[in-house]
Amino acid sequence: MNSVVTIPQSAPSGLRVVAMGGGTGLSTLLRGLKQYVPSVGGPHAGSCEDVPCIISHLAAVVTVTDDGGSSGRLRKDFNMLPPGDLRNCMVALSEDEHLISQLFRHRFHSGGELAGHNFGNLFVAALTEMTGDFGRAIRLAAEVLATRGHIYPATFSNVTLTARMVDGSEVRGETNITKSRVPIAELKLDPPEAEPLPETLEAIRQADLITIGPGSLYTSLITNLLVCGIPEALASARGTRVYVANLMTQANESLHLTASQHIERILAHVKDKIGDTRTPFFDYALVNTAPVPETVRQRYAAECSEVIAADVERIEAMGIRCITGDFAAQGNVVRHASDRVAATLLSVAMRKRDHPAPFPPDLIPTF
Repeated sequence: MNSVVTIPQSAPSGLRVVAMGGGTGLSTLLRGLKQYVPSVGGPHAGSCEDVPCIISHLAAVVTVTDDGGSSGRLRKDFNMLPPGDLRNCMVALSEDEHLISQLFRHRFHSGGELAGHNFGNLFVAALTEMTGDFGRAIRLAAEVLATRGHIYPATFSNVTLTARMVDGSEVRGETNITKSRVPIAELKLDPPEAEPLPETLEAIRQADLITIGPGSLYTSLITNLLVCGIPEALASARGTRVYVANLMTQANESLHLTASQHIERILAHVKDKIGDTRTPFFDYALVNTAPVPETVRQRYAAECSEVIAADVERIEAMGIRCITGDFAAQGNVVRHASDRVAATLLSVAMRKRDHPAPFPPDLIPTF
């Protein structure tokens, strides 16, 4: 199906959207989605710029297992959750990505112990020490940035990632896991009984659209799904659930895996929690089928990364409908085109909501 559709200019009520993940992938998606959320301040308060305001509530559920770099240092020194991915999402959702957002992204390159630290991370650490509450610190930082959405850590528990590798060895810590050249067989949290925020479960319950991805298969996506209650909430969600497939593999997490195999790895980690696996965990998968320039492919090949094979038929055989098209932005770095991805996801959600049963096949948008 290759028909282009446009987003309706109005809706009976705004969409409620939840985006789950971490890292660059989630931030990229949020930049596309926030355009459809009314501005929270300034001369254009209550309006959207060049698109209809069709999102009434946008929430990001963000992984909190990073133990490297600035986040890892602050996690150790202040006994707090790692702020890095949360800070990236705040910047992505900020009202104005100029001076304040640039400040939050700034990384010190000198200054002794400051070297390597990110200002936004230090800001969150200062608020955490002042308030004694990491959750409140995130909310206050989001207010400073005037974000067009809510940001929820996947859990407030101080968890460590552990991985059982295919050779039977165990690796602890996200940084060590991502450095390993041995494929991951199974990912776990320590302690395993990490609880989600009540706000997260409520956002999933009320959502019209729930996205998982793009992002690192294990350390950005599966990590969130290991938190108690989140897989169950997704399995019973009334909203449209979409897996947003990555564009490229990662040498240390998903080398040689096709798009369907990414989904299979996710399902393998939630099957014990969701019970009846005959009901699809995802309703749709958004998969890029446009070619990536050979020069770019060669550069990524030097890093042991390759274009993910879009095995659409295998995905649909799993009971998951595919949305295919050109979802890659042009450039030297392979990234999702946030505008096209967001428009497509919202089109699917609105038409699914307006035509709940059955969902008309000719209304599925692809580019």
